Amino acid sequence: MLEPAYQVDVVVVGAGVAGLSAAHRLTSAGVTTAVLEAAEWVGGRMSTEKVDGFRLDRIGQLLFTSYPELTHGPGLDALVLRPFAPGVLLHSDGRHHRAGAPAGGRGARGALNAVRALASAPRSSPVLPRSRGRIRASGPAPSAAPSVAPAGTGSPDTGPDVAPYAPHAGDQESTSPARASGRTVTAERAQMFGIGAPLRLRAALARLAATPVDRLLARPELPVSEALRTRGLPARTVDGFLRPLLTALLCDPDLTSSSRCADLALRAFAAGRLCLPEGGADVVPELLAATLPPGTVHTGVRVTSVSTTKVTTAEHGEIRCRAVLVATDARAAADLLPGLRVPEFHPVTVVHHTTDDAPATGGYLLLDADRSGPVSHTAVISRVDPLRAPVGRALITSTVLGTPPDDVDTAVRRHLARLYRTSTARWETLAVHHTPEAVPAMRPPHDLRRPVRLLAGLYVCGDHRDTSTLQGALHSAHRAASALLADLGAGRSLHRADPAATRARAAAA
Repeated sequence: MLEPAYQVDVVVVGAGVAGLSAAHRLTSAGVTTAVLEAAEWVGGRMSTEKVDGFRLDRIGQLLFTSYPELTHGPGLDALVLRPFAPGVLLHSDGRHHRAGAPAGGRGARGALNAVRALASAPRSSPVLPRSRGRIRASGPAPSAAPSVAPAGTGSPDTGPDVAPYAPHAGDQESTSPARASGRTVTAERAQMFGIGAPLRLRAALARLAATPVDRLLARPELPVSEALRTRGLPARTVDGFLRPLLTALLCDPDLTSSSRCADLALRAFAAGRLCLPEGGADVVPELLAATLPPGTVHTGVRVTSVSTTKVTTAEHGEIRCRAVLVATDARAAADLLPGLRVPEFHPVTVVHHTTDDAPATGGYLLLDADRSGPVSHTAVISRVDPLRAPVGRALITSTVLGTPPDDVDTAVRRHLARLYRTSTARWETLAVHHTPEAVPAMRPPHDLRRPVRLLAGLYVCGDHRDTSTLQGALHSAHRAASALLADLGAGRSLHRADPAATRARAAAA
C-alpha cells in the first residue's frame, strides 16, 4: 500500500493555550492534528510550581470573568474561575480605599438602579452579584447588607472617586480598634459588593462596559499616559485609580501601551470581575490538552524548521502535512519564521510568601496608588482560591513590574509591610519567579488583529498577534483556525486515513 502524501492534516507547533485552543477547533472540524511541544509539559508561560502543597503561578496573569473565549471556549467546560472581591483595594497615604466596577454593562441608568436597589434591600437579604456558570464566589458571605454612601462622599484625601474601606464581618480577619481609628470607616459604610458610591466613577465604567468594541477601536490611539491627560478626567481619578489599575492590567509600569488596549482592558474590568483559574494558571492548558483526542499532543519534540507542507524535528525527522500553524511565543515564532517581527517585552517578577496570619484585606486585589515601592499589585491569593495553599496557611502573591531591585525579596517585604500595614518579618518566602519576556509590549501603533495567515499553508497565532492577554491568545487561535479551515476548503475531502493509524505514524515520525 502506498504511503499517503502526508501523515497529518495540520501540525501545530507549540502547546500553549493558543496552540491547544486552535487544535480544538481544527479537530472539531474533522481535521487530523498533531501538536508538537518542545518542553516536557504543556502551557508555556502559563505554568504553576507546586511547593509543599502550595500552587505558585510563575507570571500570575490577571483574568476576567467577562472573557468569552475563557468562559465558553472549546475544551474549557470544566474550568472553574475564582473571582476576586468586586472592584479593587487602593493603598494611598497609609489608608485603604475601595474602588469598584459595575456588575455588568448596563449603562449609567443600570448602575443608578443597582445603587438604589442595594440601598433599599432588607438587611437580612443582601443583594449579591449574579453568578455565572462555573464561577465560584470566594470567601464567606457577609451577614448583613451594607448601607450605601451617597455619591460624592469619601475621604478628603481621595475625593469623590474612591471610598474608604474596612473589612466586613464576613471576612475571617479582623481590624483592631486602634488600627480602625482614624484610618478606616465602619463595616456599615464599606462598599462590599462594588455597587455603591461613588456613583460618578461607577456610571462611567458602566457606560464603558456597554460600549461596542468597534467604537473603542475607532478612538484616536495614543500612549496610555498621554491619553489619560487628554480625556478631561479628574487628577484624583487618574492617579488614585486608573493609573495603578491599568499598570496592573497591562503589566506596563510606564503606561507606554496603546490607549486602545487600555480601553479594552478597562472594558473587561467594567463588564466582569477579576479572577483566577481554580488550582493554578496551568489548569487552563492542562484542561485544553486533556480534552483533545488521545495522541494529539506530543511533548518533548523540538521543531527546528517549518514549511507549508512539513515540519522538521530534532528528535524524529520530518512530519509531512497539509498546513503548519506556529503557536509559540513571539521570539520562538520568529526563529521559525524569519522576518516575523519580535516585539519588546515587559519583564514580570512574582514573589510568593506564606504566613499563618493572613493580612486583613479579604479577597481584594491591592494596588499601590502611591507607587512607594517595587510592588505593583498584591493579594492574599488563598482567600481568592483556597486550593492554592494548605489548610491553615495564607498565600500572598505580589507582582513587581519592570526591572526588579537587586535584593527583590527584601525590598518587596518592606513594601508589603506598608501596603498590608503589618509586620512581614516572619513571612516565609516560597518562590521568586522572574520572567524577562513575560508580556509582549503593545506600544502604539498597535495592530490588534495582526495577520495570522502568512501564506496558504503557513499560519501563526499567539498573544503577540492580538492583545498580550490570555483573551488575545485564545482569540488569535480562533482567527488562525478559521483561516486555516477556509484555505483547506470546507467542502473538499480532507485526509481520512484511520485516525489511530495517522496518530501512530505522526508519533513514529
